[in-house]
Amino acid sequence: MESLTGMEKVLLAFAAALAVGISALATAWAQSKIGAAGAGALAEKPELTGTIIILVAIPETMVILGFVIAAMILLMV
Repeated sequence: MESLTGMEKVLLAFAAALAVGISALATAWAQSKIGAAGAGALAEKPELTGTIIILVAIPETMVILGFVIAAMILLMV
């Protein structure tokens, strides 16, 4: 197997950074929408606290999956 050139290494690192960065931005957007709606729901029904916490935590899986993809890209070499 041939070794990678400098430019190929840079592109792999950039692809890994995009995998994490874009998924982090998507997670932040989703959590902002869920958090705002959750705050409104909690104002009316405080017994929904556990459900709202779970709903806010679910989008974190996007970042975890982005990190897994980035690791796969970097370890592919």
